[in-house]
Amino acid sequence: MSNKKKKKLTPIQQEYQDFAKAREPKRKVLRNCCRAFVVGGFICTIGQGLQWVFINYFDFTEKTAGDPATAVLIIIAILLTGFGVYDHIAQWAGGGTIIPITGFANTMASAAIEHRSEGYVLGVGGNMFKLSGSVIVYGVFSAFVIALIKITIKWLGGM
Repeated sequence: MSNKKKKKLTPIQQEYQDFAKAREPKRKVLRNCCRAFVVGGFICTIGQGLQWVFINYFDFTEKTAGDPATAVLIIIAILLTGFGVYDHIAQWAGGGTIIPITGFANTMASAAIEHRSEGYVLGVGGNMFKLSGSVIVYGVFSAFVIALIKITIKWLGGM
């Protein structure tokens, strides 16, 4: 809480804030960062392994092997979400499971599972993108801005 807000509190409210802060568990930031790094790196390593398999066993090129590897990661994340395993991994690893594509798949699958009792159209279809819709919007907008910057730099370089 900021100092400005503390000044507006009554003495009893301030005493309670101090009491609550003293009993609040301390966050283990270094441990949480290490867990997130290890799990996020492991997920990306699995993705690289899948890409290697598609290149060496299915005659994909380095450019085209990324798409099926991503699709397999998404399917694995959806299955783990459906079986309730992904939530336990995410609870332990924290942010390490959010960043890769698997976190996005988990978000969509968990929203769909949560609202399946409301029907496929209004429940699953209507609520699947509630959590992940903002990711899609900001992802598309960011890609648009980056494309404009790239086009502008290319145009200025050609002059």
